[in-house]
Amino acid sequence: MSDNSNSRRDFFRKASLSGLAIFVTSRFSFGAKPSEQANSSLKQAITKLSEYQLTAQSKQNPLQYGYTDLEPYIDAKTMEIHFSKHHAAYTKNMNEASATSDFASKPLFQLFSEIEKYPVFLKNNAGGFYNHLLFWTIMGHSNGQEPEGTLLNAINDSFGTVAKFKETFSIAGKKQFGSGWAWLSVNEQGKLVVSSTPNQDNPLMSTTEVKGIPVLALDVWEHAYYLQYQNRRPDYVDSFWKIVNWKEVSRRYEEAILAIKQA
Repeated sequence: MSDNSNSRRDFFRKASLSGLAIFVTSRFSFGAKPSEQANSSLKQAITKLSEYQLTAQSKQNPLQYGYTDLEPYIDAKTMEIHFSKHHAAYTKNMNEASATSDFASKPLFQLFSEIEKYPVFLKNNAGGFYNHLLFWTIMGHSNGQEPEGTLLNAINDSFGTVAKFKETFSIAGKKQFGSGWAWLSVNEQGKLVVSSTPNQDNPLMSTTEVKGIPVLALDVWEHAYYLQYQNRRPDYVDSFWKIVNWKEVSRRYEEAILAIKQA
């Protein structure tokens, strides 16, 4: 037998053994996968949030400001329709979808953490209910306020500067294809991350790629801006920074960090 034949035989024998070693290592790896550990930790943290009391049988909270209070950045008519029609409809549909079900009394965040088990109709409307609940609270007259304290430090740590964070978040909102949301969330490691989701999905949902505890949200559905901005979504996103309630964002951030530490 030639030397070339022996070389080829040795090559395939070694390759087969290497493949077996890789299979054994992969097949019998010990412990939970990092993603499983992260998801478990995040689920534990979420149970410690004050909003964990929400269920699929929840009411729409009243606005803490008037329809005109966000002008000129969001017009009064948009606010009225958005709150009294769209959010009200999500709330009504969520309650009706869960009224006769065995998950009506389950915490809403628990439903999100296993949302693939439930009807899409519930997912869409429960998401719409909660996403807007958060959205209303993180807006208000900012009076030129900017992030400060621990939130500012966290933003600088994750993004370098506030300006860079705003740019990253704005791009997430502007580039989201079709209807959806832009998010700033605290992940399972306590780091701030920016993401976007389609429709009424959010970072609390098990079906979402980038998971975390949301602390800032921007609605980029057309009904959130079309009356005033028409198709100029980028202008709407840029105006959003004029009305962010940074005190509430900071409160939510600190609550999320504490929950993660306690998990």
